[in-house]
Amino acid sequence: MSENKSSVSNANSYQQIGEFWDRHDLTEVWERTEAVEFSVDIESERKYFALDVDMSNQVSRIAKTHGISPETLINLWIQEKLSQQA
Repeated sequence: MSENKSSVSNANSYQQIGEFWDRHDLTEVWERTEAVEFSVDIESERKYFALDVDMSNQVSRIAKTHGISPETLINLWIQEKLSQQA
């Protein structure tokens, strides 16, 4: 955690924040809170495609040798193929 403290709990670490909220309820400190505005950008969408079991096992083995997830490897391969098609 940075040098900033939690505004409600005055904690210096995430552990201290957790301990504070284990012992307190928001209704106890409501007057010390302030309104904030933020936006959430939900543009990412996942789609799932069937993959043959043997191919899936091969992809998993290859991904493991590169230290990445099978999902990441498949996305990289598809991105590469799409770039070639453009």
